[in-house]
Amino acid sequence: MILIVAEHAIGKVSKSTWEMVTAARELAQGMGREVPITALVLGSNIAPIAAEIARAVDQVLVADLPALAQYDAELWSAAVAQVATEGEASVILIGGSRSGREYSPRVAVKLEAPLLEDVISLKTSGETLTAQHYIHLARVTETIETASPVTVVTIKPGVFNPATPRVEAAEQFDVDLKLPTPRLKVTGKTVERSSRVGLAEADIVVSGGRGVGSAEGFTQYVEALADQLGAAVGATRAIVDAGWRPYSEQVGQTGKTIQPKLYIAIGISGAVQHLSGMNKSKTIVAINRDAEAPIFKIADYGIVGDVPQLLPAILAELKK
Repeated sequence: MILIVAEHAIGKVSKSTWEMVTAARELAQGMGREVPITALVLGSNIAPIAAEIARAVDQVLVADLPALAQYDAELWSAAVAQVATEGEASVILIGGSRSGREYSPRVAVKLEAPLLEDVISLKTSGETLTAQHYIHLARVTETIETASPVTVVTIKPGVFNPATPRVEAAEQFDVDLKLPTPRLKVTGKTVERSSRVGLAEADIVVSGGRGVGSAEGFTQYVEALADQLGAAVGATRAIVDAGWRPYSEQVGQTGKTIQPKLYIAIGISGAVQHLSGMNKSKTIVAINRDAEAPIFKIADYGIVGDVPQLLPAILAELKK
């Protein structure tokens, strides 16, 4: 079977999980035989999550335990490895989130299996599994092959189209896990509140760089445009380091990697570290006063001019 470890937050299945379902369906179709797609849901009070994902897979395995109320890499890896072994999974798909990148190597070690990370393409031919991922700041695509009977794969967010749920729901089964004694205790948790859609979930992202002039300029131009478009807000590392924006909005090598349908870069020159986090966006619009800025080399549409002059005019047109 193909095992998907469902990612979820605030009582909903994450977009990354629907993307993994698409990857699993494409992989199963290429195997040329009936390969069941199974979703594993870990957590506490997760009945709504299990019911939601049941409309996209062949069966759902549910581990609804108080011990799994908080994410713990050791518990998650133990649970996934046990289920994969008992279910004789050939491929284990894990989201390429921060937590997924943390516990997936542990799963691979427990299963003595290869780990294919940040995969953007996945197919099979006979006993060989072929995957692709980006390297060298997303400027090179590397192809990897494995003939292992079991393979652990992390799927890069935003690459596969989210799967469409079915009308009929798959059957759910409770699993009996043998979890290790937790060594980590969560003493507090801070949740960032925002009325905007998150970066990872957004179809449209408006990002700002030093060209916006100031923290006030960021609010006046970037946030205002995002509000008009119903978009998420992103920022460069320089903006975050300056304290103008929180780290959760940072896009780039040391921030988030995203692939929205539309990415609008305001006052961003286009350092390679930033480009590696957004250069696979479907459509890129750049606004910068420097006509030689690197961002224009990858932009689909470019506007050369000063942000304080251009953005008020754009916002005025949108408000009409």
